[in-house]
Amino acid sequence: MSNALRCAVAAGALWVLSVWGASPAAGAEAPRALPAGQAPQDLRLGKLRTLDDYFPFTAVASPQAWERRADELRRQVKVATGLWPEPTKTPLEAVVHGKVDRDDYTVEKVYFESMPGNFVTGSLYRPKGREGKRPAVLCPHGHWNNGRFYDAGADETRRQIAQGAERFEESGRYPLQARCVQLARMGCVVFMYDMVGYADSAVQFPDHRPGVRESMNTMQNWGLFSPQAELRLQSWMGMQTWNSVRSVDFLLSLPEVDPGRIAVTGASGGGTQTFMLFAVDERPAVSCPNVMVSTAMQGGCTCENADYLRIGAGNIDIAALAAPRPLHMVAANDWTKELLTKGYPDLKNLYRMLGHEDRVAAEAFVHFEHNYNAVSRTAVYNFLNKQFKLGAKEPVIERDFKPLTIAEMSVWDEQHPRPSGDRVGDAHERAVVQWMTDDAAKHVAALAPKDAKSLAEFRRVVGGAFDTMIGRRIEDVGTVEWQLADKTDWGGFLVMSGLVTARDHGEQLPALFLHPKDNWNKQVVIWVSENGKVGLLGGDGTPTAAVKKLLDAGFSVASADLMGQGEFLGSSGKDAGRVAPYGNGKEPWQKAAVYTFGYNRPLFAQRVDDVLTMVRLAKTDEHGTEKVHLVGLGPVAGPIAAAARAQAGGAIDRAAIDTGGFRFASLNRFDDPMFFPGAVKYGDVPALLALGAPGRLWLAGESGGAAGVETAYSAAGATAAVAVAAQGDHDLSAVEWLAR
Repeated sequence: MSNALRCAVAAGALWVLSVWGASPAAGAEAPRALPAGQAPQDLRLGKLRTLDDYFPFTAVASPQAWERRADELRRQVKVATGLWPEPTKTPLEAVVHGKVDRDDYTVEKVYFESMPGNFVTGSLYRPKGREGKRPAVLCPHGHWNNGRFYDAGADETRRQIAQGAERFEESGRYPLQARCVQLARMGCVVFMYDMVGYADSAVQFPDHRPGVRESMNTMQNWGLFSPQAELRLQSWMGMQTWNSVRSVDFLLSLPEVDPGRIAVTGASGGGTQTFMLFAVDERPAVSCPNVMVSTAMQGGCTCENADYLRIGAGNIDIAALAAPRPLHMVAANDWTKELLTKGYPDLKNLYRMLGHEDRVAAEAFVHFEHNYNAVSRTAVYNFLNKQFKLGAKEPVIERDFKPLTIAEMSVWDEQHPRPSGDRVGDAHERAVVQWMTDDAAKHVAALAPKDAKSLAEFRRVVGGAFDTMIGRRIEDVGTVEWQLADKTDWGGFLVMSGLVTARDHGEQLPALFLHPKDNWNKQVVIWVSENGKVGLLGGDGTPTAAVKKLLDAGFSVASADLMGQGEFLGSSGKDAGRVAPYGNGKEPWQKAAVYTFGYNRPLFAQRVDDVLTMVRLAKTDEHGTEKVHLVGLGPVAGPIAAAARAQAGGAIDRAAIDTGGFRFASLNRFDDPMFFPGAVKYGDVPALLALGAPGRLWLAGESGGAAGVETAYSAAGATAAVAVAAQGDHDLSAVEWLAR
């Protein structure tokens, strides 16, 4: 608050100022906080963040602080990838066949079901002549052409050998196979599995980057990359990450595998899958992501992006979730080239703080382009040799080998026919998405609160998901300041327009306060409107009947232009959410919503944050406010108010909410101002209302969904705290309930 405003405070009022002027004439506009054409000083009005921005590590001061940060970040990654709560682990139904016998290792063909009817395919390498439990290495391959079947070709191989990147023609031409062969020769069980849409997986998913397709944007039986899929956090990356989790399950099903010695290593997109797996699964022991961990480019493929994944975090932070498990990284002359000076020092400091500095290492071979060549592979072999005590002489040098043909690797043959019919292409994709939908709905329904214990779990899981998606609770708002722009006496009350600034977040809101001059009851009502602060006023420029009723009863009433409302708008008056494609946006995959919402909060969440800022101002201002209430009426304001009420905890005494029957599930475009990825998965508007229990609630617009809300209030022991409105004039009914 400014010193000038503090000096104007008089006893018994919230903001009582020297007054001037008179009530507005009919048709007058709502008072402005800024001159016409001037926008608020709000960081959110800048360019949207993209995967090509700078993503430094978020440092912490103590092991305890890291534990808190890591818990929140793990939840963020799991929510983003659709793994919060974890999907049902259905039977793998693994098939292992077609053994090829080499001198000191064997290779077998593998396929199993990560979800019913959805096959993970790959090659299983096993060492020969080894006794006892063996370490295992999981190998996601990355974006090499044709994946597991990759063949660099003779000319490229000779070039690699000439550069010193490779030693032998066979390993240079088939570097993915070379990695598996050498690790098997070192005594490891190795499983290289196909990324979605590569090699044998391409039978069910012919395109690794299908992207946004109009045919899949349907309200029922939708496909991935559609609004309905994003509203449920169903993504390409989530499916691929789940395949990785199930690949760990497969390795652990093998009797010879030591469950305490599982490593994961991949490069490029396989590097992304490596550190993503460590973020969601505690079982792997050693993480070796190559040419991907960086403060620069975060991963350009749809399989590397998901809504919410990198808001407030980057790949360095996600890779750090392996700590204190051993972590080894390799950089090259690509976006990782600065790893040793940007990112790796932070990871060294973290591991040192946790007492395990010797468990993290990084090497930069910047004379090579983006790769997983023999030099990089040797660095990983040496690290795994130490961590698993394999006993190989260092430096570990590959020996030549006889590569497998595609026929020897492909899991499909006459005895094991490839999927067909509705188990491939669009029909299969829709079936997978339907299973995701049904399974998630089952898990969320099981969380419906019945008593105090189940209510706590509902808040942990569903409330935790909304914490991640909205990104802020009332305690996270920080310092809030008020700057007066104008003050007017409209008779029985004062009108003040000005700016509310959330200093810690760089956000600024044009706001309007209406304050009774003589009978303030030390209570403030925050009024959320579809159109911002103008919603306090009627067509003649005077307070609406409902607001006037509150003023007469002694309440102070405040409203703000939330992000994208009122003074935030340009001449177009458009309030749609901003969505930006990746690159030039010409290809369907570049239009995926994950490139926007993986790095930027949706407009709906920003507006909820703005309401919390207003609540924080009312609660922390030094003028003796005793109670803060919240009103949001209608299909836009009601859901925003419900979400803010859920995030505000005990800061709001009473809330009057009319949702107008709105459901996020009704949306069909990414730029809708109400578009809120994940909202449908976690119970839509009724879940937000339920999370507000046991706070006192007047509720309208929920004739079909009030039962679930009342159940939550019953579980909280606060049945009497919720009043479901009858049909009628809801504005006046709401304020009458507040004013009692």
